[in-house]
Amino acid sequence: MTGYAFHAEARNDLDEIWEFIHADNPRAAGKVIGDILAAIRDLVRFPHRGNTRPDLTSRPLRFIRVYGYLIA
Repeated sequence: MTGYAFHAEARNDLDEIWEFIHADNPRAAGKVIGDILAAIRDLVRFPHRGNTRPDLTSRPLRFIRVYGYLIA
């Protein structure tokens, strides 16, 4: 895999995360979203990073946590 695309719901989740944090701290909102996007880019480059979560899905996905957010 050479890239990634967001499902519409995932894009909406990112927007909601940004809006929620931005209400209290605009700088932090940008940092959190930037860190989430960096983690996603790392997952693309290193697809075996993270953990499987059979309690969440039977699909062969890997998950990592960024702050309090679970990224698949």
